[in-house]
Amino acid sequence: MAEGAALFRPTTGQKMTMADSHYPVAVVAMEARTKPSNYPEPFAARVAGREKRPLGDLFGLSNFGVNLTRLAPGTVSALYHAHSKQDEFIYVLAGHPILVTDTGEMPLSPGMCAGFKAGTGNGHHLVNRTNVEVVYLEVGDRTPGDSVTYPDDDIQAVLGPDGKWQFAHKDGGPY
Repeated sequence: MAEGAALFRPTTGQKMTMADSHYPVAVVAMEARTKPSNYPEPFAARVAGREKRPLGDLFGLSNFGVNLTRLAPGTVSALYHAHSKQDEFIYVLAGHPILVTDTGEMPLSPGMCAGFKAGTGNGHHLVNRTNVEVVYLEVGDRTPGDSVTYPDDDIQAVLGPDGKWQFAHKDGGPY
């Protein structure tokens, strides 16, 4: 969590410190720490305008993750991809991203949501083609053994037993 991020008791609204509890009850989301891309180069550079705040981690959530994500103008949410076992869901809070899937492109606006069922092979990502920042929530489960295919790029990923993504070229060679 970002230094100085505010924590609150649920019943009184009184501020508390991390020493009061191992995990907070509530936080100010925009004060949560940001997480850099875990893609290897040259792919990390393609999402350089993306800012993720892993909110679920702050509360010790282990079955699913929740990220507050911002996309600067001209940025993509991720490489175009599909998960084998992880369901994903996004909810647009601000801005007008374009949802790109195997079936085409769809403009989204605040209040719209989209879901991506695992194992379908339907690739997807968001693109911010506007001159205004896009903000959305993304939710995904943390199913062990998940793998990710990237149809447009020479990269593949497997979720390791430690919960970290392991990347390789499509021929299996390491990055």
